[in-house]
Amino acid sequence: MRSDKHSGKKKRKWPKVVGIIMLLLVLGGGVYAYTIWNSLNDAVGAMHDPVKREKSEKRAEKVTFKEKDPFSVLLLGTDGSFERKGDVGRSDSMIVLTVNPNEKSVKMLSIPRDTRTEIVDKGTVDKINHAYAFGSAKGGPSEGAEWAMNTVENMLDIPIDYYATINMDGFKDIVNAVGGVTVNNDLDFTYQGIHFPKGQVELDGKKALAFSRMRYEDPRGDFGRQLRQRDIIQGVIREGASLSSLWNFDDIFDALGKNVKTNLSFKEMVDIQKNYKDAAGKIEQIDIKTGQGSKIDGVYYYIIPDAELGEIQSTLKKHLQI
Repeated sequence: MRSDKHSGKKKRKWPKVVGIIMLLLVLGGGVYAYTIWNSLNDAVGAMHDPVKREKSEKRAEKVTFKEKDPFSVLLLGTDGSFERKGDVGRSDSMIVLTVNPNEKSVKMLSIPRDTRTEIVDKGTVDKINHAYAFGSAKGGPSEGAEWAMNTVENMLDIPIDYYATINMDGFKDIVNAVGGVTVNNDLDFTYQGIHFPKGQVELDGKKALAFSRMRYEDPRGDFGRQLRQRDIIQGVIREGASLSSLWNFDDIFDALGKNVKTNLSFKEMVDIQKNYKDAAGKIEQIDIKTGQGSKIDGVYYYIIPDAELGEIQSTLKKHLQI
């Protein structure tokens, strides 16, 4: 009888033990989630670098994410450091994204850095990538971003609502933080002593930087380089969203905070994730088909014919519902 009683006590204890373990796991998960949230908030705080204007002059009202308004973002890949005073850098890569949650799609336009256009804030005609350098030299990276936004929206005749600047020199830290990326390479080449064969290629930070910078050996020139940069950015997003990357969140957020600047606030990023996530499932690349290089007064420019530029403008306006 005593043995039966002792066995009954053991059975009654097990639910309590399991309950305590489950409670500890829930609390531990909550603390871990809170730590991640706090680190993300800190990283976005370091990334946040607003521009002077509150909205584009081409909009009557500012974009409202809760109402799922279509919006645009200018991505700028620069070769300068945000932490070195006086190092303004250049925007070697310029990509315009228009996001339409109603159509559940994103349109992506890569603008060649040598494109000849009006630099709005300077009142001169020059290479489009000079807008960022001119603005940065005058007032720092955020002013450089604003000059680039003004110039791009003037050329495309659409509002540029937000920007995100990525320091490509430090991009290797972001790639390493997510454990490297895998890309599909469509061109066999060697650059900076590293061979990149066709097919799936695994890249660490150093290789990713070299992979994204090669230009002269690519018959597509800037277009080829921009495609490779886009593949790496998509790879970082894919790896960063994976479960394994949760263990490296401190390194990831630290790398983002040091190498990315944007005028998007933490709340706006949360609203985009909540209301626009389905749009990322369909990304359409807009190609410039008839542009060509030309020398004017001894300077090389990339010229986009007015007819094709007009078609691109119409496509983006329709996607932005303006």
